[in-house]
Amino acid sequence: MTHHERKASLCLASIFAMRMLGLFMVLPVLAIYGTELIGATPALIGLAIGAYGFTQACLQIPFGMWSDRLGRKPVIIIGLLLFIAGSVLAAMANDIYQVILGRCLQGAGAIASTIMAMAADLTREEQRTKAMAMIGISIGLAFCLAMVLGPLVTDIYSLSGLFYLTAALSVVALALVWILPTPIEQKRHREANTVLGQIGQVIRNGSLLRLDIGVFALHFVLMGAFVVVPVILEEQAGLSRHQHWWVYLITLVLSFIAMVPFIIVAEAKRKMKEIKLGAIVLLAVAVILLYFNQQSVVGLMVSLFVFFMAFNWLEASLPSLVSKIAPAGSRGTAMGVFSTSQFLGAAIGASTSGWVYQTWGMLGLTLLAVSILVLWWVASVTMQQPPYLNSIMLDLTKVDKVSPIDLSNTLAAVKGVEDVVVIPEEHAAYLKVDKKALDTQALQAYGFGV
Repeated sequence: MTHHERKASLCLASIFAMRMLGLFMVLPVLAIYGTELIGATPALIGLAIGAYGFTQACLQIPFGMWSDRLGRKPVIIIGLLLFIAGSVLAAMANDIYQVILGRCLQGAGAIASTIMAMAADLTREEQRTKAMAMIGISIGLAFCLAMVLGPLVTDIYSLSGLFYLTAALSVVALALVWILPTPIEQKRHREANTVLGQIGQVIRNGSLLRLDIGVFALHFVLMGAFVVVPVILEEQAGLSRHQHWWVYLITLVLSFIAMVPFIIVAEAKRKMKEIKLGAIVLLAVAVILLYFNQQSVVGLMVSLFVFFMAFNWLEASLPSLVSKIAPAGSRGTAMGVFSTSQFLGAAIGASTSGWVYQTWGMLGLTLLAVSILVLWWVASVTMQQPPYLNSIMLDLTKVDKVSPIDLSNTLAAVKGVEDVVVIPEEHAAYLKVDKKALDTQALQAYGFGV
């Protein structure tokens, strides 16, 4: 990567991480500290935990499209200002309803798709995967750090202080926007942007729909877990609130180490389907273990270790599967629909789980989570092994003019090219390729740099 690309990627990853850190830090604390708010019930606390997901799901695709017209930086700034306003509103809250409103306003700053589009604007095609990976890693690190910082900060500064810290982190993110390089040219990049006309096609794709169902179920169960896990640690296992951080730290670190061999086997041995099905089963086992180990700190830590190991593998692998399966020129739209499903899962999962826990207790919530996971497993068992393909875009601006049909046929004949879409008005060709078999010399002979 050039210095310009590294700077842009680091800035974008940091902006994303600071925003997500603020959202995640609430998860391990709101279920217990939220009880001190006027009007709080388990159902309303669950709604507060997941409220950001409703507005995020509704606005993340529109924000990406607005950035095509208004510019990336203005939309990112607007999103961060909305996030800051929501954080301050929640910090000033005395009742649970104001926290819910603040969380909704936080989610309204839906800049994820805009950041991805800007990463595409500021990096070359051959370096773009590195930029996206840096952003993905930053999200994972933000989640781990939030699980530790959330209990520590809230124990010292209260829930109000946590939300003020969230606002402060977003102010720092705003400062990073000012030093972020401005794209020389803003492009409509179908590998990073959502195309409105492709949404119906993506939803009708059975393989992609399974992944959308999967990420919905995954975040449904995750948010449901945080409705009760902090309460169990305090009320059943007897751990004081300021001790919760080390439970999350130990289980998360060990789970990340444990999942690495499964990632290697899934990719190197091409056992993605088998390990995915196994991870779903492990999630269900972890949920059941949580129910039976409520009064044992060691038992709860084992349960959380299994849960986070399965969750982390699925969280890292499902977006990769979307990239592999999405037709040429549709990855941006497929990821947009996938992300919307994820936020809906978080929103509906937290709010539904809070109500179920209030009405039927831990047993009802356990049965709900296991049922969701069983349905996901059934939907996944018929999936085909995913094709191990990569998406690449070819710039046609420096290529001799030729008809789109002839160019498409020429590219399709290159060894290793599995799918081709040529978009003349964008001066681009989108390919799905098997990089191990790809004849790069043939592409270079036609004037394409790969």
